Amino acid sequence: MFGELLRRPGVIEESVLRSEVGFLALHGGSLERGTAEIAAAAAARAGGSLYAIRQPEDFRWHIPSHLADVEEVPKLRAFLDHVAVVVSIHGYGRADLPDTLLVGGADRDLAAFTAQALRSALPGWPVVDDLDAIPLGLRGLHPDNPVNRARGRGVQLELPPRIRDGECEGEREALVATLATLA
Repeated sequence: MFGELLRRPGVIEESVLRSEVGFLALHGGSLERGTAEIAAAAAARAGGSLYAIRQPEDFRWHIPSHLADVEEVPKLRAFLDHVAVVVSIHGYGRADLPDTLLVGGADRDLAAFTAQALRSALPGWPVVDDLDAIPLGLRGLHPDNPVNRARGRGVQLELPPRIRDGECEGEREALVATLATLA
């Protein structure tokens, strides 16, 4: 399905291979605003690798990450073959969790470490890494999700709108800086 998405006019695929720590944003652009920019900034600052898809303003197609047809998307396959660990940046919006950062993904040790680093850097923002407290669809645990397909798996960071859309610029900068230090 991602292969079909990438053939749509205006959809941009970005891939940069650097270190073995990769930052991933599959739903950037109009769909999950700010996610591709956060991933790109953290990757650039850390010398990390990047894979991002950005959808244009007039197009919004959400394909669940676990449906990423990795074998049909050569740059995504190359990214996953190159990196050892993935930090996948996503966006969500829920009235019951308006400002909460959710840290999922299959690498639970890295998730705990990431959550602690985020709590220190963003003391005013709730950070949840307890899987039982993360809504089922936001946990990032499916084995076919690209965040879990790198050698060392990774973490899926779900961000609420206020921190990713630039409304809280200082906190967004702290988020990027913290993610870069993880690499």
